[in-house]
Amino acid sequence: MEADSLGELVELSPDAICVHENGVLTYANRAALETFAARSAAEVVGRRFTDFVAEDSRTALVEKLALLTEPGQASEPVEALMSRLDGSKFAVETVSVRLGGLAYQVVMRDITAKKAAADALRYQAALVSHVSDALIATTGEGVVTSWNPAAEAVYGWTAAEAVGRRASELVGAPLDLRGGGVTEALHRRRDGAPLAVRVSAAEMNDGYVLVCADETARRRAEQNHRTVVASLDEGVLVMGPGGLIEAANPAACRILGVAEAELIGVPCHTLVLFTESGQWIPPDETPSVRTRRTGVAHNGLVVRLRRPDGRDVWVSLTSRLLNPDDPAALAVVTSFTDITEARAISAQLAHDATHDPLTRLANRTLVLGRLDGTGRGALTVLFLDLDKFKVINDSLGHSVGDQVLRIVGERLRRCSGRDDLVGRLGGDEFVVVTGEVTEPGEVRALAEHLRAALAEPIGVLGRQLHLDASIGVVLVGGADRRSAEDLVRDADVAMYQAKTLGRGRHHFFDVGLRERMQRRLRMEQDLRDAVHDGQLWPAYQPVVDLRTGEMVAVEALLRWTHPRHGAISPAEFIPLAEESDLINVIGKEMLRATTRELAARRRDQGLNLTLKVNLSTRQLDDPHLVPAVQDALANTGLPAGALCLEVTESALMRDQEAAAEVLASLRSLGVLLAIDDFGTGYSSLAQLRRLTLDTLKIDRSFITGIAESRDAAAIVTSIIAMAHAVDLTVIAEGVETAEQLDLLRSLGCDQAQGYHLGRPVPAAELFGQ
Repeated sequence: MEADSLGELVELSPDAICVHENGVLTYANRAALETFAARSAAEVVGRRFTDFVAEDSRTALVEKLALLTEPGQASEPVEALMSRLDGSKFAVETVSVRLGGLAYQVVMRDITAKKAAADALRYQAALVSHVSDALIATTGEGVVTSWNPAAEAVYGWTAAEAVGRRASELVGAPLDLRGGGVTEALHRRRDGAPLAVRVSAAEMNDGYVLVCADETARRRAEQNHRTVVASLDEGVLVMGPGGLIEAANPAACRILGVAEAELIGVPCHTLVLFTESGQWIPPDETPSVRTRRTGVAHNGLVVRLRRPDGRDVWVSLTSRLLNPDDPAALAVVTSFTDITEARAISAQLAHDATHDPLTRLANRTLVLGRLDGTGRGALTVLFLDLDKFKVINDSLGHSVGDQVLRIVGERLRRCSGRDDLVGRLGGDEFVVVTGEVTEPGEVRALAEHLRAALAEPIGVLGRQLHLDASIGVVLVGGADRRSAEDLVRDADVAMYQAKTLGRGRHHFFDVGLRERMQRRLRMEQDLRDAVHDGQLWPAYQPVVDLRTGEMVAVEALLRWTHPRHGAISPAEFIPLAEESDLINVIGKEMLRATTRELAARRRDQGLNLTLKVNLSTRQLDDPHLVPAVQDALANTGLPAGALCLEVTESALMRDQEAAAEVLASLRSLGVLLAIDDFGTGYSSLAQLRRLTLDTLKIDRSFITGIAESRDAAAIVTSIIAMAHAVDLTVIAEGVETAEQLDLLRSLGCDQAQGYHLGRPVPAAELFGQ
């Protein structure tokens, strides 16, 4: 072939061809100029060949050229990275041929597209190897030609085991390769375990490619979620963007009283809701609508829901966006818990906390709440205490007592107004608070009406029981600043005064009454201190024999010298001691002191005197009384016959059988017994005989008028005769004049005592040092 023809072939070759000698380019064909982005040969010829070789590829090319030692010798194809005039890089495959001397012809073929295709294939291979879905390639007959690592993990077959086998055998289910599209299928692992798979099949070349996504875990999670939601006691509703209910769990249907089919597709605002205060919630203000409108969640909102059957259900409701990360979606999930029973229990507990469990009336807490000073207005407080209820409770038992209290509570409730508060403060204490009856006259009528209702006979266990009440009344003005505790206290003080005045009556509170009661309370505390501080001491009053005029006995009388108030009248502090437990303590101490004193006087001064000591009603009830008397006699050496214990007539008549038993025990010690204040009770001659007494003391009320009143003299004469008839020694107390003394002597009275014969004085003054 002629040289011109060869040159033309080189010039028109699609491959880039250039010649360089001693490293300098001497020729470049059209393809080379285009490859180097040169506009003409002048931009290339004369430059070093290595200027167009990327730095990373220069060394390899130079090394290849060095291996060409003979003319016509060609190098192996070498990939290199070349550089254009504009600096861009491109990949080529080069073959160098030595022409002679240091001249070389270089043929370059652009392999950029080839390398891109190779990279794409490598990427696809990596994707197939690392994708989580099973990728399976098959022939047109379904025989596996490719099985990626994910398929190995999903189905348990290695690629080596899978290739060449039918795909349907490996996945444990028939495959519809020609159907195309996406289907849900149940496959099985090699070990038989079921797999929930989403299958996508596509035809490719002469076979098919299957993409099998294992959704077993997701579907199991979804099933678990559905199971959990279905088993919740909490109702769940899902409302779509349009406000229609799209899903409801069984609890929601149960709470709402509506079948699921009737809920789906229904607007959520058809649910009828009310606030805790009973206000109807408009459809556009329901929690789910507000959440959809504002995106703001509502948590723990308590509402009342009215079911289609008319029943009301209390629920604690939470409403929030189904997808908070996408507020524009507007789907809302509302969950709610039926708290009807819990609310009822809470209400019952609240009721129990403010009501008496026995009578179901208001208790002290509720009463004080009603009397709280905030905006209470004018009120009347009536404090009722049942008279002699303790007798019923002790004699008939607590069960009967409880029944009586329930009946009393019911009667008070019936007698009170609809807006009045009736309460039980404890024991047999009740209270009525009314804002309707506030005028004194009306209040008196109400108090007597309450007493009359309570006085009606109560039939219990075949018995007709009779009650009465003492009532304390407090009138509360609108500007009254007393606290609730103060009002109850003042009503209690007034009630106590009603009892003091004779029970079975009402009494209005006044400030002076409170001051007297406060003094009484202070006095009681001072009396307790007096027992331990030696402020109590015995005075002795002589008892004279009217025949001989000699002192034959002394009566020990308790006295109290207060460190601030001086001498306190026995009429004031003795009742305090008797109402508390102090009388037993004081009585035992006085018994020891007086028996010790008289024993010493009898021994040291040779006095043949009898000691007379008073016993109160409370002391007769004390089981330690007899041992205390026995110990006093034993420790002091006073002969039992020198001690006379005096008991009032009223105390003996209160419980004759119990009194007789105690007196018999005292009599067994050898002491003498006397009935004091005789004539104030209802004793009979037979009763006096049964009690085995030694002495009878005529009450001073008969002695005071004996000289002026024939009736008084007649009564005293009868008492003396009756007492002598049963061999009792008769003593007249309260003798204050000589005339009274002479008359008593003429009537046959045995002994007497009083201011005319001697005032009560300390032992040293009466007996001498």
